[in-house]
Amino acid sequence: MSRARQPPLVTGISPNEGISWTKVTIRGENLGTGPTDLIGLTICGHNCLLTAEWMSASKIVCRVGQAKNDKGDIIVTTKSGGKGTSTVSFKLLKPEKIGILDQSAVWVDEMNYYDMRTDRNKGIPPLSLRPANPLGIEIDKGRFPQKDLEALFPGMSADFTSENFSAAWYLIENHSTTSFDQLKTAVVNLKKQANKKNEGSLAYVKGGLSTFFEAQDALSAIHQKLEADGTEKVEGSMTQKLENVLNRASNTADTLFQEVLGRKDKADSTRNALNVLQRFKFLFNLPLNIERNIQKGDYDVVINDYEKAKSLFGKTEVQVFKKYYAEVETRIEALRELLLDKLLETPSTLHDQKRYIRYLSDLHAPGDPAWQCIGAQHQWILQLMHNCKESYVKEQKGKDIFFTMLDLDSDVRPSPIGHLSQTASLKRGSSFQSGRDDAWRYKAPQQVVFVEKLTKLVVSQLPNFWKLWISYVNGSLFSETAEKSGQMERSKKNARQRQNDFKKMIQEVMHSLVKLIRGALLPFSLREGESRQYGGWEMKSELSGQWLTHVIQTVRLSSESLTALEIPNDMLQIIQDLILDLRVRCIIVTLQHTFCHIKRLAEKEDWVVDNEGLTSLPSQFEQCIIHSLQSLKTVLDCKPGEASVFQQQKTQEDVCQLSIGIMQVFIDCLEQLSTKPDGDIDTAHLSVDVSSPDLFGSIHEDLSLSSEQRLLIALSNCRYLERHTFLNIAEHFEKHGFQGVEKITQVSMESLKELDQRLFEMYIEFKADPIVGSLEPGIYAGYFDWKDCLVPAGVRNYLKEALVNIIAVHAEVFTISKDLVPRVMSRVIEAVSEELSRLMQCVSSFSKNGALQARLEICALRDTVAIYLTPESNSSFKQALEALPQLSSGTDKKLLEELLNKFKSSMHLQLTCFQASSTAMMKT
Repeated sequence: MSRARQPPLVTGISPNEGISWTKVTIRGENLGTGPTDLIGLTICGHNCLLTAEWMSASKIVCRVGQAKNDKGDIIVTTKSGGKGTSTVSFKLLKPEKIGILDQSAVWVDEMNYYDMRTDRNKGIPPLSLRPANPLGIEIDKGRFPQKDLEALFPGMSADFTSENFSAAWYLIENHSTTSFDQLKTAVVNLKKQANKKNEGSLAYVKGGLSTFFEAQDALSAIHQKLEADGTEKVEGSMTQKLENVLNRASNTADTLFQEVLGRKDKADSTRNALNVLQRFKFLFNLPLNIERNIQKGDYDVVINDYEKAKSLFGKTEVQVFKKYYAEVETRIEALRELLLDKLLETPSTLHDQKRYIRYLSDLHAPGDPAWQCIGAQHQWILQLMHNCKESYVKEQKGKDIFFTMLDLDSDVRPSPIGHLSQTASLKRGSSFQSGRDDAWRYKAPQQVVFVEKLTKLVVSQLPNFWKLWISYVNGSLFSETAEKSGQMERSKKNARQRQNDFKKMIQEVMHSLVKLIRGALLPFSLREGESRQYGGWEMKSELSGQWLTHVIQTVRLSSESLTALEIPNDMLQIIQDLILDLRVRCIIVTLQHTFCHIKRLAEKEDWVVDNEGLTSLPSQFEQCIIHSLQSLKTVLDCKPGEASVFQQQKTQEDVCQLSIGIMQVFIDCLEQLSTKPDGDIDTAHLSVDVSSPDLFGSIHEDLSLSSEQRLLIALSNCRYLERHTFLNIAEHFEKHGFQGVEKITQVSMESLKELDQRLFEMYIEFKADPIVGSLEPGIYAGYFDWKDCLVPAGVRNYLKEALVNIIAVHAEVFTISKDLVPRVMSRVIEAVSEELSRLMQCVSSFSKNGALQARLEICALRDTVAIYLTPESNSSFKQALEALPQLSSGTDKKLLEELLNKFKSSMHLQLTCFQASSTAMMKT
């Protein structure tokens, strides 16, 4: 972080005084690092930042503003250094008043110098009263400070045109060094100017004296003649003669000037007609101007001209005016029809619609053009929606549309369908691999493309439709002038009356949108009579959950866009109901597809066993369900205003049954694999797991599996499913909000346990029955008789053979799954001990040697498999020993002990698997 700079310091300013708007140069230190670093500049308390020009860190150029203070500091503020200080100051001077004849770089308002004391009615030009130098001598400006003069003459002024003019201030300011003789000359000049002003007033009278005297003489002669007529009588003959002369003179004049006077009258008539045409040319040219402006589209000009003509000639009685005004009305009526056609024409922008409605309103068109436009727009939107459906239905029957779908992680999304995510690959070690291309090509169903197109159409058209209605309601379609206030009130009144009608229009659009989508995706939800109008799609196969998820996202975005228009929620509730039905259907379809997928998992079983005795099947099953639930995450999540998808009891039951069916079908898959005949098992794809400790065991010798081995693998998978997989799946069900998870888990566990028990009993039957069946023939081989036998020399071969067979079972189970060894061995020992006990109890009597031989063999078997004894097998051994006579002598006991030790020593290697250390190792 850089060190903070020092505050700015102003050390100089040039010039250091001046009037407002004087350009100054400020110099100093740390005046900023650049133009953006300079954030404040004041001179005499006035902010000059607007005119500041940063030159360098030591120089700034600006103009002084109109400050209140006469003298003040120069303060610079920067981002890096903060508010600075100044060692110099600037003095603000008041501007001098500029005379009329003084040179100036700016325009001066002359009216400010007009002397209000002068009499403007005398006809004297104001400029003549305002000489630049009234004294007529040279002006010598003094050096007296302006501030001192203002203090010496408070409230006065040196301006000789001011009402508060002070002669002393004027003389001190302009003639402080003038000599006395020059002042005398100035007095003479002032007197001459005063006399000249008076003489100027009399000049007008002197110039008109002759005219005045002539008029006076004429008036006097007339007056004298009138007095003489009153006193003298004129002779009648003379009067008659005079009249005759006058008549002849008049007739002669008429004859001479008849043609001239006629031409004069005609000229006057023509002139009057031209005057009328010129005066009223607006009206006479208006029809042609209206046609021209209509062709150019200048409807505002036409309306203004029409309003003007209507106000001037609307009620005229002059026939010519009435004729031309009728022509104007004819053209205006044609304009009304033209504008109405343009208003109802579709498609049209909201701006044009408002413009045409305003034009028609200004032209006083009959009816309600705004409502007619709303109705036409409503019908057009409905027609567009149905045309969209028909075009896609026809296209579905003709050809398919392909869209390039890119990976969700890619930034390139060519279309809204590109938001559809790819199916995640299931991976488990090296046994389940799937490649992923950079771009996958999908065949988009027509229904999905149609829903996108339909929602886009509604979202693009409905906002203008809604805004048009809002403008109609609040009256903003008309000009907010006093003349149009009545139109606004009528519009608001009409809107209140038609509010229910518009609500029905919106509901009809929403119903059509929802039913068209239902017809494409949920045709079974339509009524019987609606299928033909809103359906018609060829349902070759139902859409997958992946496509339905994309459709749900599309409808959700449309709903959000419509909600943003502030359309009431009750009108949009039908869309929420559609989204809920789509979500439910998506869940059902996804679970059904998951059911089918899991049903085919048996084909993917590779029978490769890992260290835990498991194949990839349980992991594939778990990953398949987890992936299905993850694909439903956006569907299960509730957006604002949406209800839970599990709010209906039927939905809960259906989802619960499908979930149970998924679990059950996998259990059936396990049973099918474990009980499949040997000939039906395809072993060509089997591989060897190099991590298995029994690399050279019988399971991999010929890459084939016996029925018993498949049973063991299935038992191992069942054990893992019960203890891990089913519990993990239950957690994911709860995490995603599924209902009835306990029931799903309980039913699945019970079914799994039943399968496990069946497979276990089947395996025990395969392995224990041969061993148990070999005991009786082995005991009585060579016509052996318990009543007549030799002294025991050791354990006979039949028991050793049985133990070898048991060891073989142990080895087979141990190779598949160590955890199954105790369970399997215990049951095998139970079966052998039970059979041995039965055989001993069937013997009628034992000789001493026979009893000793039987006890030796029973004890040898019991001691060998001691770690796998259960209460049932212990009871069987006890019953077998109780059926034998007791040993009577210590010699027999000693012999028995020696023979047992000899047996254990001779078969030590074979009996290693029955030792406790081995079992402990297995459990760990």
